[in-house]
Amino acid sequence: MSAPLVIDQQHARQLLSQLDVPQILRKLFRDLAAGQAVQPPQQLVEFPGGAGDFINYGGVLAEDGVYGVKTSPYIVRDSGPLVTAWTLLMSMQSGQPLLLCDAGELTTARTAATTAVAVDALAATGARRLALIGSGPIARAHLRYTRDLRDWQDIRLYSPRLHQQSAEQRRALSDLDPRLTFAESLEQAVQDADVIMLCTSSASPVIDPRQLSKPALITSISTNAVRAHEVPPETLASMDVYCDYRLTTPGSAGEMRIASEQHGWQADAIIGDLAQLLSDQAPRPDYQRHAFFRSIGLGLEDIALANALYRLQRAD
Repeated sequence: MSAPLVIDQQHARQLLSQLDVPQILRKLFRDLAAGQAVQPPQQLVEFPGGAGDFINYGGVLAEDGVYGVKTSPYIVRDSGPLVTAWTLLMSMQSGQPLLLCDAGELTTARTAATTAVAVDALAATGARRLALIGSGPIARAHLRYTRDLRDWQDIRLYSPRLHQQSAEQRRALSDLDPRLTFAESLEQAVQDADVIMLCTSSASPVIDPRQLSKPALITSISTNAVRAHEVPPETLASMDVYCDYRLTTPGSAGEMRIASEQHGWQADAIIGDLAQLLSDQAPRPDYQRHAFFRSIGLGLEDIALANALYRLQRAD
């Protein structure tokens, strides 16, 4: 038995730069629709005494002959929570471990690329105004993967922490796209936006869709905080709701759980997920009202990227 390859964060970043991450995820969701992939629910385990938790994300890619799991702890500390993640890739033929990879870069890439796949599938063809809420690594990755999906005329970024960043950090953001401008307020950022990407680690609502000036596509990601949500749960009933995978997302997404328990919203109101959208089994929004896309992060996404890194490294 040979030892698994071990890839640290820096090496993962280098290898990911050689991959078309959104295209890898498009294939994954088509495989999921075709029954060639398996996505079980997330497993959330809380540490005793409020010390944090960890989430396990698993999945199977039958066509590639691999399965795996990503484990991500959320560790409460006086200096602020610590979040790490590692992905283990296993062979379905030999039962042996193939790869152990620091999943920090995988998580950033797959989170942003999943949003990009959704924006490509759901945004109006004529969408021209893009708003980005957040300025961290995941927000920057969102912009990298979505900047060429439409003929954006206006890209606005807002983050309450932007003023804390150095001139060099702000310049790095500006260098991502010449169309990018910094908004002075959240309201300025989302004014007349066609697509609003929420890229925060907030555990409570960031925007209220009821206050937007026109129907938009709103995308939202997840953080490890219990029942985290970036929009008010009661607004789901007034939007066309989509998600990454309808069999698992409603049981984990904070706003969906709260909306179901407190506001009468039901998971069968979800119009479609990415597997259905990419296999033409779900309708696109008509923008008579807001469209909302929610991703929680699937184990399959991490495993698909880990498998791509493994194959690239072995080829080298």
